[in-house]
Amino acid sequence: MLTLAYQRRALLFNFPARTSRGALSEHVAYYVRLHDTRQPAVVGWGEAAPLAGLSPDYGPAFEGALADFCQAFNQAQHQQLAVEEAAALVPASQPALRFALETAVLDLAGGGRHQLYSNSFSQGQAVIPINGLVWMGDAPFMRAQIRQKLAAGYSCLKVKIGSLDFATELALLAEIRAEAGPKQLVLRVDANGAFAPAEALDKLAQLAQFAIHSIEQPIAAGQWPALAEVCRQSPIPVALDEELIGLTDLAQQEALLAQVRPAYVVLKPTLLGGHAATRRWISLAGQHRLGWWITSALESNIGLNAVAQLTGEYDVVGFAQGLGTGQLYHNNLAAPLHIRAGALHYCPAGNWEQP
Repeated sequence: MLTLAYQRRALLFNFPARTSRGALSEHVAYYVRLHDTRQPAVVGWGEAAPLAGLSPDYGPAFEGALADFCQAFNQAQHQQLAVEEAAALVPASQPALRFALETAVLDLAGGGRHQLYSNSFSQGQAVIPINGLVWMGDAPFMRAQIRQKLAAGYSCLKVKIGSLDFATELALLAEIRAEAGPKQLVLRVDANGAFAPAEALDKLAQLAQFAIHSIEQPIAAGQWPALAEVCRQSPIPVALDEELIGLTDLAQQEALLAQVRPAYVVLKPTLLGGHAATRRWISLAGQHRLGWWITSALESNIGLNAVAQLTGEYDVVGFAQGLGTGQLYHNNLAAPLHIRAGALHYCPAGNWEQP
């Protein structure tokens, strides 16, 4: 019989991480532990880490809901469970929990070795290029991050904007371009919905001088007509991020992409509802001839590993993904995930610290 339990861990940032929703000093992760009583030594682990201000299931009621789910799961006395069946057990309103249960099922099926998929990344034969993330903060803090990322050999940077005076942000981007031109460095920006619709195109025109690859979510989510107009006229390709969160109905997903017609979609499995939900968005993007990339959402290494191995199921050679958040915490679980020269590496024979 399959049994499910969970434990809580407060992940402590190496520095106060400033986002559009305020400064974060810690991020709470819940690890779900799945095992079969017939094979008690084999454990499948998953991570549910709802993100403040973004996750539909974030809030003080989450842990109680998780405890209730574990109790109901154990009472059901499942003898076996496919990943598709696991996803169907969790309401769409709880995407982080669905992601965690899917991950635990995949891990258990793979022998409890954190080997969720069999692809060139999970087997240690290929790496995943990633963007270097520059967090919001004051100008000296952001400048220091930019220099560190460039020195570390990243060929793609993602800079969060919208928290400083716009002129200061333009000056920071000018500094980056003075260090590395478009042929040496891909430059992405993420506005987190900071621009008002009336000012968005003017700001996008000013940003365009720096040969920006793309801008994520220039205006706040939920304004489809205004967003469609921005996408149509923007001199910079627009990527949707927050716009996808909570949109679980397939017909609505198709309607969004058909009406807004972005250049890219940014996919965060913890926020979108897990592995199957992310695959569905990738399929839709292909049908609408849109680009996409996958991004972690501040998970610890168990969640990051799941997101990375899912990414490894696709051909992402030469196109940076957003998987650089494993170094954010000074109490992260040790894992054989390593970043070198702007790429994420995985060593399947490496050691894992268990929760």
